[in-house]
Amino acid sequence: MRGLIHAGLALGFGLGLWQAVVWATDAPHFILPGPGRVGASLWANAPLLVEHARFTLVNLATGLAAGVALGVVTALNLAVSPAARVLVRPMLIFAQAVPVFALAPVLTLWLGYGAASKIVIVMLVIYFPVASAFFDGLMRLPAPLADLAQMMRATPLRRLVFLQLPHALPALATGLRLALVYAPFAVIIGEWVGSSRGLGYLMLLANGRGQTDLMFAALIVLAAQSLVLFALFEGLARRFGR
Repeated sequence: MRGLIHAGLALGFGLGLWQAVVWATDAPHFILPGPGRVGASLWANAPLLVEHARFTLVNLATGLAAGVALGVVTALNLAVSPAARVLVRPMLIFAQAVPVFALAPVLTLWLGYGAASKIVIVMLVIYFPVASAFFDGLMRLPAPLADLAQMMRATPLRRLVFLQLPHALPALATGLRLALVYAPFAVIIGEWVGSSRGLGYLMLLANGRGQTDLMFAALIVLAAQSLVLFALFEGLARRFGR
């Protein structure tokens, strides 16, 4: 209950500040619409926003799932295989040095304007944070636990399952939090580069028509989706003590 009260107070403060900026600058509504005008646009265009939000949410969730799965598998492989650390990790770091957003036009050209290119962009953006954070957690086993595993002559698999994995779960949670922050930007960039559906496409369309209130409405829906996903993850993390 206290969290809801705090969220309501923060929301009210944000809306009040937004309206104060509109009054102070006296900006035209097609430059900076007020919260009332954006709220009216949300209500009037609800079916349109829901249709495009559904497409964006599916791409976002699918890309997240694929990126997290690939990142976890990569981290586990790096943790158990010295050869992979020598051969794969430098490639992973080099690939991260190339901005994925710069590859968005190429991915759209290869995969088309449908959902596939957006899913791959989201997957690539969140892949490195998850893999890197989880791998660091796996490799930072406290010395007493490492000594215990050596004394018990634990096999690499048992060491990984019973010691490294439990110890690395907080690091994985950190990587997942970063992924949830980056993913909405990634899916919107993908829809800006080339799409015929989605909230990013709707934002570009509204901007081109001078419907700034609709563009803000689409942005608010995207933010709401991201906050819901983050809140769901935080709830699960608290439930499992992470």
